[in-house]
Amino acid sequence: MFRNRYRSLFGFMLLGSLCALSAQVQPPVEPKTPPAEEKPEVSTTSAGAAVDPRSYRIGAEDILALKIWREPDLSGLFVVRPDGKINLQLVGEVDAANLTPVELESKIAKAYEAVLKNPLVTLQVQRVESKRYLLSGEVGRTGAFPLVRPLTVLEALTIAGGIREFGNGKKIIIMRGTERIKFNYNEVIKGKKLEQNILLQPGDHIVVP
Repeated sequence: MFRNRYRSLFGFMLLGSLCALSAQVQPPVEPKTPPAEEKPEVSTTSAGAAVDPRSYRIGAEDILALKIWREPDLSGLFVVRPDGKINLQLVGEVDAANLTPVELESKIAKAYEAVLKNPLVTLQVQRVESKRYLLSGEVGRTGAFPLVRPLTVLEALTIAGGIREFGNGKKIIIMRGTERIKFNYNEVIKGKKLEQNILLQPGDHIVVP
């Protein structure tokens, strides 16, 4: 009996020692990985409608979003003036009209090279205001729409949600200045007289009676 008690007491003491030893031994702490170097955010070009940064030509009243990495005071939104220029801090006026976003981005980067070390510039058209067409009458959605790529009358009507139930697709008119151009929706969708499905121009007004 004494021997059994001695074994129990010895086992209890041994278990306690092992627990204390394990509490003292901590797993090695792995060194923290230093944070990666901050990289600039590159956003896609948008304007309520997709703008191709390599083909779209910037015009007066367009709103441009300019970002210069690590230079928040130089970044922001800029409206193209009627004379086609934008005014930037430190470098002054820059011609923007008739350039693509890619071309203007490169031009701005070169201008800032005189005052900044390796400037990293990103530019996008935030909103198209220089090239728009109008839709009114019996269509799903009326109003002004940005004209950011070659667009036919039929495509414009589709974008607007199509002609309403009581709209007269045979007597659609495109108002272009003093010119009045007829468009027969019913013929075009049947593959007839497709020459009337013309490309829109900035300022065109499509009227669906």
